[in-house]
Parts: sequence; structure tokens; C-alpha cells
Amino acid sequence: MQIMDWCEDPDSKCIFWLNGMAGTGKSTIARTIAQELAEKKRLAASFFFTRGKKDISHSRMFFTTIAAQLAISLPVLRPFISDAIDNNPDIFKRGLREQWNQLILNPLKYAPAQSIQLVVVVDALDECDSMQDIQLILLLLEEAKDLETVRIKIFLTSRPEIPIFDGFRQLSGEAYQDFILHNIPLDIVNADISTFFWQKLSPLKAKHGLGTPWPDELIIEQLVERAAGLFIYAATTLRFIQDGPDGPEEQLSLVLSATKSPLSATAHLDGIYTTLLQHSALGKRGFQESERLAGRFRQVVGFIVVMLNTMPARNLAQLFQIPFKMVAVTLDSLRSVLNVPEDESQPVRLFHPSFRGFLLDSQRCSDSRFQIDEKERHISLFRKCMEHISQLQENICGLWGPGVLITEIPNHTIQRGIPPHAQYACRYWLDHWRLGNPVEEDIKTIRQFLEQHFLHWLEGLSLIGEVSNGVHIIIALEEILSVSCNGY
Repeated sequence: MQIMDWCEDPDSKCIFWLNGMAGTGKSTIARTIAQELAEKKRLAASFFFTRGKKDISHSRMFFTTIAAQLAISLPVLRPFISDAIDNNPDIFKRGLREQWNQLILNPLKYAPAQSIQLVVVVDALDECDSMQDIQLILLLLEEAKDLETVRIKIFLTSRPEIPIFDGFRQLSGEAYQDFILHNIPLDIVNADISTFFWQKLSPLKAKHGLGTPWPDELIIEQLVERAAGLFIYAATTLRFIQDGPDGPEEQLSLVLSATKSPLSATAHLDGIYTTLLQHSALGKRGFQESERLAGRFRQVVGFIVVMLNTMPARNLAQLFQIPFKMVAVTLDSLRSVLNVPEDESQPVRLFHPSFRGFLLDSQRCSDSRFQIDEKERHISLFRKCMEHISQLQENICGLWGPGVLITEIPNHTIQRGIPPHAQYACRYWLDHWRLGNPVEEDIKTIRQFLEQHFLHWLEGLSLIGEVSNGVHIIIALEEILSVSCNGY
């Protein structure tokens, strides 16, 4: 059944699960479906999980965001959602189940009957950072199948990971249907990838004055073969050919000269990542210079791939305590895999999470010069965070008196007193400690911080609107420190 047919069919199941391996184009399909539904005024709401971005990498904002969009797309729900917020002013801090019941399920139950059938689009559920929350979200969304007056369907995408499978196993077979994207016949996928390469490479011929024919059919066939059904391979290869310093013909020859023998489902993708890094990050340099550049790569990009939120390059340099020029030069050489905006106020992002997976997996990243030790990077980033939050002071924003409301403080005053890199440190220092490989000295650092800067940190959290997050950190910290008394 086609996805739009499922959206239109009133008798189709409540949840449509599109699952596929990394690189198969799930997110592209989700965005296309959301756009088509919006044009037809059938989009109820959408949420695109993205690992490493504060508000959309966890579930805390999931149901509140869906509710806010529902109030816009279905005006009859507004009074019910408003009443729920008035009666539960702290609903944004409560658990997922209560948010679902109060902000979404009950308004949908009690709203006047509607003939229109709306769809909620949820992309990359597997990138939510809590496996328990993923399974709870699925259980709650299933309850939409019993709605009578307002029909809501959920279009959901994810990678085929075990927690996702386990979550769907808990649902009744009547609630959902799944479609395995990577099981689409390869000849169909290859035809789409071939069209993509023809459309994107052909304009380069005129732009660079290349001979005819370029590309020819054999080149396209070789590229399609190497893509092995992965759209991310095609997109990454295209950026490498377009943006490389040696011109499209030389860049293309580098791609085609890479190893052909597939050793795994991602072998060709891993091959293009390796070729790209060897050529773009290191280039044709001697041994010593290549080792120096590889070390800089592991330092800068190693931090980026384990970060729990994104930020602009200049703030990254401040957080990492690395000269901005060194960060900028490193990022500039990796524009095929990193989205480095021309506007320096915009955050640096990975183009695709498969690049992160490649760098952190020594089985996939065959060139040890680029391998990233995830735990080592996390604990290093924890130590950087501790250095920053240990510089916090009383009244760091220079406020004019006690009892000032946060709403009365200009944003530029907060940004000046607690710049983005310090805000990141305030929010995520404990997360990096838990994900790293701490030693006894790190526990001592935490104890010293609590003795000297605990109140300064709480003041900082209140100024950036993260007090509720601070409560969770303190609860987790209490448990960690009580265990560490025995462990260390």
C-alpha cells in the first residue's frame, strides 16, 4: 500500500511504521509526506527527532510540541488544550503519560466530531535519547486507534533497532502496519539513485567546461553499484565531487578508485567516508604533517560527534578550548560530511548520523587515524565543561538587584554573562561524565565543584531557564556520588 493511500484510507491502521537502515532516505520521505499533507491541510503535527539537538533529541518536548501544533491545525481543540494547561500549569514538567492524556488524548476525545482525518508525522524515533521513552511513546500513540470523534493517524519512521522492535511487539496487530524500506526491490532503488546522479552531475559539465560525454553511462552505473541502495552514499559522493579542491573529474576518479568489494551492508558508504577523509582532511602531505592533521581531526570532530547539542563554530572553539582558526580550518575541509553554515551564528551539524556511526565503530572505520574513542571523548568533554562551570561567579550577569524576574532580563545580558559554550557546560557536564570513562580524579573534581560553585551553577541554570533540568541532575548526582563512595 502506498503511503498516501494509507493516509487517505479511513479503514487503514492507526500507525504506519516506515523502517529502514541508515542511508535509505527515511527522513527525506518523512519530510516529503509532511509537505504533501500540509498542502492538503491534512497534517496534524510533526516532530523530527535529531540526535545531538537539545529540544529534539529527547522526549521532553515531544507531546507538548504535538499539542501546540494540534491547536493550530484543528482549532476545535484549542479550548480543550487551553483548559488543560490552565488546570495543570506545570504540565510541561510532568511525565509523558500525563502530558499525552491531558494535552492530546482527552482534548481529542471530547472535541466535537470532525469528518477530516489528520496525520501526525514522527521522524527518526530511534534518535530519541531514551529507549524507555521510545517504547512508552509507542504505547501511548497506540491509544489513538480508539478515538471516535476525531481520527488521528501516525506516520512514523525509524531504523530497525531492537528497542523499536520490542516497542512494536507490545502493540496489538490491529494498531499498526510496517513497511521495510530497505526491502524495496533493488532495481527500483537503483533507478532512483541513477536519476539522482544524472540530474546532479550533468550541470557540472557546463560549469567546469568538461568534455562530452561526462558523466557517461558507465560512470553512472559504477556509482549506482557502489551506492548499494543507500541514498546517503549518493548524496555524500555528490558533495565530495562538487566541493573538492581538485575539480569534479579528479574527485570522481578518487571515488571510483576506492575499493569495490563489499564486506558489509555499509561497506561502500564506509569506503567513500574513508576516501573523503584521507583526501579532504589530510591531502597529499608527508607523514608527520598527516599525523598532526589527523590528531587535530580526532580532537575537533571527535568532540562534535559526541556532543549532545549543536552550536556555531566559534562557540565550539570556546567549549573545546581550541583556537578558532584551527576549528574553522578543520571544519572547512569537511564540508562534504559536515554542514558548516556560511552564517557563523548558525550551528555546525552532521549531514547524516551514519558519519557518526562510522567514526565510532573501529570495524567500519578501517583507517585508525580517524577512529574516535567515544568514551574518551565524552570524559574529555566533561573535563572541559567542568573548567567552564568552575568559572561561574555570584551574580555573573551583573543584575541590578535580588528578586529580578527572568523575563525582565534582556537576552543579551544573559548571553554576555553566560555565553553559549558555558550554557552547554551547565546543561550537559554530568551527561558526559556518565557516558565517559571517569577515573577517581574526576570524582574529586565533581566534589570540589559542588563545594565551591554549586550555588553559582544553580544561579546559572535559573538564568538560562534550566532549573528543572538541574533538579534531574542533582537527583542523578546524589545516586552517583553515593555509589562512588564504595566504587572509588
